[in-house]
Amino acid sequence: MSAPSDAADVGAGEIADVPSSPDLGYIRRKEDYLRRLRRIEGQARGLQRMVEDDTYCIDILTQISAMTKALQSVALGLLDDHMGHCVTQAAQAGGDEARYRLQEASDAIARLVRS
Repeated sequence: MSAPSDAADVGAGEIADVPSSPDLGYIRRKEDYLRRLRRIEGQARGLQRMVEDDTYCIDILTQISAMTKALQSVALGLLDDHMGHCVTQAAQAGGDEARYRLQEASDAIARLVRS
């Protein structure tokens, strides 16, 4: 989520003085995330081949389900890292930064639930 550039860009419920980006909470698990995302990328290529090869639709759907779960796992890990690092630091700082990071996390959760 990008921060508004000035108060004129702020929508309802947003905070005008948005803090700069925090340190990345996932940095200690970056290589693990990259490895998992590369595996998911391979799954996507495999799905393309399955369609090209006229694979039975249920088999394709099974692989799509596996890929979706893998993406959800990465998303939940990133969310956990964000809550444990970025949001925790902001909560300790308090003020607008804390409110902004909590709202940011809440918005991210809402997007994940809708997907």
